[in-house]
Amino acid sequence: MNFYEKITGSDMTKELKAFESRAKNLPADYQAAWEKIKANLWVHSDFTGRNLMPILDGVLGLLEETAADGQSVPEVLGDDIEGFCSALAGEEGAKSFRDKWREQLNKNITKKLGK
Repeated sequence: MNFYEKITGSDMTKELKAFESRAKNLPADYQAAWEKIKANLWVHSDFTGRNLMPILDGVLGLLEETAADGQSVPEVLGDDIEGFCSALAGEEGAKSFRDKWREQLNKNITKKLGK
């Protein structure tokens, strides 16, 4: 990845397009789950979203493998897709903007209080 791609995000655009073309090959219920997963994971993104690329790739791979095995979406992800995404992002160490702002606020308050 060169400097221009990193600044413009064109590398991520290419990767996201590749994810979407892979997702189009999934059954309809898996495609719906993929859309929900994407929506719930972006909350845990950093400023650029680069931290989610390996997570999205892994989840899509999981969906592809389980669809090929003939499993249903609830068997794979459970009934709580939002909880699945939160656990997945938490395991990978992805923090939301709220978490980062909370940490910064706590540091600022601690500094002001002189502790």
